Amino acid sequence: MPRTHARGTARDRLLDAAEELFVERGIAATGVDAVLGRAEVSPATLYAHFPGKDHLVAGYLERRHERWRATWDAALERCGDDPDARVLAIFDALDDFPTATSTRGCAFLAAAVEVTEPEHPAYRWLAADTHLLVERLRQLAAESGAADPDALAAEILGLYDAALASRTRRTVAGDGGPAPLPCRALAASAVVRHRA
Repeated sequence: MPRTHARGTARDRLLDAAEELFVERGIAATGVDAVLGRAEVSPATLYAHFPGKDHLVAGYLERRHERWRATWDAALERCGDDPDARVLAIFDALDDFPTATSTRGCAFLAAAVEVTEPEHPAYRWLAADTHLLVERLRQLAAESGAADPDALAAEILGLYDAALASRTRRTVAGDGGPAPLPCRALAASAVVRHRA
């Protein structure tokens, strides 16, 4: 079998390389040449798939957004009709999400620090990530019987962000790092409290 088939399409290799490098180094610190070298493709191949680096960033975030949505969908599916489990499934999805250990935390929040112009092609995926989190959590909070679904959704989102930050601190500190924050348990308490 040809090497390219065993390693995926050129577009997939470009996106894989971009994701690895953007997560490791950041978007601005990663040049196109580094992506080309890691993907083992020519500049012509890159430009056949993406008009430029900004569109490569957008492609990376789009693919990551779709993987995150699919992972969260699968976690929700496992919960069946249990409304409490469903509102907490975001933490199960976070545990299941295939991602490299990173000191940069959430890929979307890290990218949002670097991609600040709404006209940037990647900006729509930053907005899509936030929209998915806010709207889905609001719906799940309402289904759980929360008296104020917006307040519960905001609390769950804050705990989700805290879980990501806690993982980053532990990665940076290594074995001597802080104990993981019990975000799922705190969220479970919030679900009960908001229903009272």
